[in-house]
Amino acid sequence: MIIIKKRTFFNFVIIFIAIVVICFGTIFYFKLNKIKLQDSAKTKETTSLISKVSRLYLFPEGETPTIATVSDPQLLKGQAFFTQSEKGDSVLIFLKAGKAVLYRPSIDKIIEIAPIKNNLPSNN
Repeated sequence: MIIIKKRTFFNFVIIFIAIVVICFGTIFYFKLNKIKLQDSAKTKETTSLISKVSRLYLFPEGETPTIATVSDPQLLKGQAFFTQSEKGDSVLIFLKAGKAVLYRPSIDKIIEIAPIKNNLPSNN
């Protein structure tokens, strides 16, 4: 009887560990898929934004902009570039060309274009 109980306990432990591994594997699988979907959505959103702005503004050749979104325009009002900014506006920054573009998606218009200081090392 003692041998049967040990074997039953061992089987129970193995089944329990298998269930825990399957549960965690399933959770991580769905979280990974969610991250992939979010990344795909961000890529589509970025591509769409670049496409819209490139119809209105000739991008510097060979440069992909860094994109930021204005979330609190009150914090930026002290800077001349952001005086007309609104929440949701996009800022496209062209580091090599030294330019920044403020774009308002809600009206599909460029609000401001300004030079920026380029602190990148030169390739001499």
